[in-house]
Amino acid sequence: MRKRRHHMGLLSPFYPSAMVSSAYDIPYEELYKKGFRGLIFDIDNTLVLHGEPWDQASRLLFERLRRIGFHALVLSNNKEERVRPFAEGVGCAYLCKAGKPKRSGYLEALKRMGTTAENTLTIGDQLFTDIWGANRAGIRSLLVKPLGPEKELQIILKRIPEKLVLFCYRKRRGSNYRKHSDKETGIRHYDQQRS
Repeated sequence: MRKRRHHMGLLSPFYPSAMVSSAYDIPYEELYKKGFRGLIFDIDNTLVLHGEPWDQASRLLFERLRRIGFHALVLSNNKEERVRPFAEGVGCAYLCKAGKPKRSGYLEALKRMGTTAENTLTIGDQLFTDIWGANRAGIRSLLVKPLGPEKELQIILKRIPEKLVLFCYRKRRGSNYRKHSDKETGIRHYDQQRS
């Protein structure tokens, strides 16, 4: 029993605060009422399909976030040629070549938005970059189901150990984890079985 707990502890840096079906299904108004003020987003397979430009849905999402009062920023490991046009298209700040999961990109994002780790959320589709980096910086994280299939081999290979981590995450939360909400955000877990 002791080994099992230790093993779970080793994986906990990769656990999200909650899992949600999509960045577009998050109850942002409720999060704002709970005191959250900053949102850090991944781009590829979180807001649009991998490599795709901004679209109407992503532009409308960021307009909605501004109306609510959120500060938002896209944080990406991609180069400026990919990130800047997307960020300008949706009208938000950005950081490229962020080196996720390093803490430095997340801390710079907080600085640029003028928010704190306590009132900011990270939304992304990858455990080993988006979620781990947010956890290392002390920021709550929401794992979304990827919008589409991966195109890069390195990401395809990362999805294999992600399955193990998510299995342990579900097991740790118990068989009824989907009925529970994250305490800080109030967001109910979405069971995203990855194929």
